[in-house]
Amino acid sequence: MSSGARASRGGWSRRRFVGALAGAGTAAALPACAPSASTPGPTPQTPADTTTARRTPAGTSTAPRSPSDEPSRVRPLYLGTYTSAKSGGRGIGLATYDAETGRITGAGTLTGVENPSYLAVHPSDRTLYAVNESDDGAVTAVRLSDRKVLGDRSTGGSGPCHVSVHPGGRWLLSANYGSGSVAVHPIDASGSLGERTALVTHSGPRPGPGQQGPHAHQFVTSPDAGHVLAVDLGTDTVHTYRLDERKGTLTEVARAHTRPGAGPRHLTFHPGGRHAYLANETDNTVAVCAYAPKTGRLSIGSPQPTGTGPGTSYPAQFAVTSDGSYAYLANRGDNSLTRYAVEADGARLRLLDTVAVAGDFPRQIAFSPDGALLFAANQRSGTVSVFHVDRRSGELRLAGEPFASPVAVCAVPL
Repeated sequence: MSSGARASRGGWSRRRFVGALAGAGTAAALPACAPSASTPGPTPQTPADTTTARRTPAGTSTAPRSPSDEPSRVRPLYLGTYTSAKSGGRGIGLATYDAETGRITGAGTLTGVENPSYLAVHPSDRTLYAVNESDDGAVTAVRLSDRKVLGDRSTGGSGPCHVSVHPGGRWLLSANYGSGSVAVHPIDASGSLGERTALVTHSGPRPGPGQQGPHAHQFVTSPDAGHVLAVDLGTDTVHTYRLDERKGTLTEVARAHTRPGAGPRHLTFHPGGRHAYLANETDNTVAVCAYAPKTGRLSIGSPQPTGTGPGTSYPAQFAVTSDGSYAYLANRGDNSLTRYAVEADGARLRLLDTVAVAGDFPRQIAFSPDGALLFAANQRSGTVSVFHVDRRSGELRLAGEPFASPVAVCAVPL
């Protein structure tokens, strides 16, 4: 979860337990990891020009490079943060990474995008989308060729914390954590967003233990693209919808329930398309889910351990290798990544080990496009750790010192 930041657009904060875990840790200056033999210190960000892009009207960046200018080994990296947090970011972080060594180099900031805490890229790689996680929630589109902000649209709810693009490239899906709702926006040929075509608030079932209402935490498309699924932490439910790809409307077709108080946060599908893995934030478990493409029905299996021992480590997100052999889980309280072997064509997770993330509070993880590197955005330490992934064993090896980035909550490598 993010810091207890208050957004300038509405003064609202969805962050409900991070401050209690670490006192004023996330609201403080967020120092980087201290160097040591086992936990390398962060690499200072390379000085670069700061790109300024005003949201209304949209501005044009003056970033030093565009993705098309990069040699094949040097690839673009985009970083999400909280602009309203003390010592937070100023917008979307711009960086590059070496596809062989994993080393990250700073390349400026796209300012004027408020609280871009989660990012997603269009299938064409031409447009970047960011949530604006504030009381008056919105989503913003950025053209990557010249880093121009194309505008933003209201999500119709508060605290949007997740965004994804439907595989067809015509619809943007977002989840409003604060108001417990999901939204759909059309995407035109330029990558710009149109007015919202759907908004569904989760009115049932009743909130789980310790929750005051629904809290949509993720909105994602199934591998067959036949359904879109919304994970609701507040009601311990995963909702399945059918998206009308002509009108952009939603029709609910199924619901799956975890055990009360599990707090499901993030669902990641196995590439085979018949199974998915659910990270349960509040009871420190994961679950293997069976998925029926024809009906969209998700069946949630028994809770399994995260390998982090007693206490709650607030599991954040799964990442699964493209061949479906290994799965990794980010554990924020334990500051670790759990490695699982995926067996039985995706139907079983076998816990192998955990590895220190070399940062504090890993909130989001993502593979490089070739799967050779795994990036972890560490919120409290304000760093991004990069790991080499052994394709045969699935073992992770830290790729040098973590990169310093203010309140790093999302890393998207292209």
